[in-house]
Amino acid sequence: MASLQTFEFYTERADQSAAEASTAALANVRERALRSEKTWRGLAAQAQRTLAERAKNESLRDERRAAEAEETAFARMAAEPSPEIAA
Repeated sequence: MASLQTFEFYTERADQSAAEASTAALANVRERALRSEKTWRGLAAQAQRTLAERAKNESLRDERRAAEAEETAFARMAAEPSPEIAA
């Protein structure tokens, strides 16, 4: 959840920089604000990619754990003697 909060923070900062650029009277202040906006938007995009990558990795881990649990259950069933053999 921290990444989502970070994404929102970065987006808010980018919006603030864009607003500053639109109201700047001096060209150098406007350019600085536009550079700042670009940087904040890049950070927001990176946070979003990180969040997506974490979700993908978590899904893969869950699938792997489920497969391992299934293999373990199958191995236990195979190791137990069948009721017909015990009789």
